[in-house]
Amino acid sequence: MPKIFVIGAGITGVSTAYALLEHGYDVTVIERQRYAAMETSYANGGQLSASNAEVWNHWSTILKGVKWMVRRDAPLLMNLAPSWHKYSWLAEFVSNIARYRENTIATTRLAIAAREYLFEIAERERIDFDHVRRGILHVYWDKAGFDHATKVNEMLVQGGLDRRPVTAAEIAAIEPALRADFHAGFYTPSDSTGDIHKYTTGLSLACAKRGGTFLYDATVTRIERRERFRLAYTTHSSGGRAAEQVIEADGIVVCAGSDSRDFAAMLGDRLNIYPVKGYSITVHLDDPSAQAAPWVSILDDRAKIVTSRLGEGRFRVAGTAEFNGLNRDIRDDRVRPLVEWTRTLFPGVKTNRVVPWAGLRPMMPNMMPRVGKGRAPGVFYNTGHGHLGWTLSAATSAMLVQAVAADLPVATRPAA
Repeated sequence: MPKIFVIGAGITGVSTAYALLEHGYDVTVIERQRYAAMETSYANGGQLSASNAEVWNHWSTILKGVKWMVRRDAPLLMNLAPSWHKYSWLAEFVSNIARYRENTIATTRLAIAAREYLFEIAERERIDFDHVRRGILHVYWDKAGFDHATKVNEMLVQGGLDRRPVTAAEIAAIEPALRADFHAGFYTPSDSTGDIHKYTTGLSLACAKRGGTFLYDATVTRIERRERFRLAYTTHSSGGRAAEQVIEADGIVVCAGSDSRDFAAMLGDRLNIYPVKGYSITVHLDDPSAQAAPWVSILDDRAKIVTSRLGEGRFRVAGTAEFNGLNRDIRDDRVRPLVEWTRTLFPGVKTNRVVPWAGLRPMMPNMMPRVGKGRAPGVFYNTGHGHLGWTLSAATSAMLVQAVAADLPVATRPAA
């Protein structure tokens, strides 16, 4: 039975571990945090959204970014300090504008396939993650925004998605809690929402029941290849002293989010992932706020803000994109627009108990996840999912297992 290391216990790493365990591999997950799903998979927007599969490689994104440069509260913010990594990433981003349509359609198809995998896993393993299957409503404030969305919708429909235009009156009927004067929108009834942290934690427990090993508080320091991979990592005892340990395996899968770039360099590969920071607030709901908060998920395209209802007592609002390197600071001027947007569109929701959060989306310049083999035998990647990590991870994990099986097949027992 081949032994596989999975680096990272976020949504992609745990999904990868589960898929490998299902196919008979001996799996060890290595995570620098004390628990699973404590970084980017902790408090994202909560959407399982094939309807948000449009890649960002479009000239309109560039123009908006330039226009927003002077606004600290802008939906997209760029730290202009010199950085070779950042500017090389942006150059590759622009070079992929020509593949905008092709990649959007491919992402839509992948998201639809992932949805079925994830639902099956959650049911099989009885994972409760505050799942709400009431669709996602995209709203547009003016005709220009809606006209662009109509062109995007043609690509999403070509990718197999059931997404339909709705009038302002239909928006009000679909989500009565919404208080705004919109031009029109699009509704995707098959999309859904939930708590990514609860799902990932539940899936990690399912992996452990299936024989998977999790090494937490473990920081990888070096990776060597002899006959097998030798991975050294440090842990911290209760006394605070670091202790290095070395373990061996037949293969390595990198699922380390924005840090995947550094691990790829260790393994002889170039992986141009950039960390794009996103923010969220979790609004704790008490009556009458619980009655005033929406159940249908919203995506406001102009503000670049999404919402998810997490059970009776919580409401998640997330958005923005910040190009600022590995900076994880939670900035008040980036959180405040989320609070103000909530107060404006849902005036009955009290925002006296709001928990802010920031996480780093691992983005490839073409907005497509990196799934498959590395340069060296036994090296694999399932990373770079950007803003669609939860939406895509179940499908990319299934794809990854096929790549692993081609190089490191599990021996089958002869029939009795």
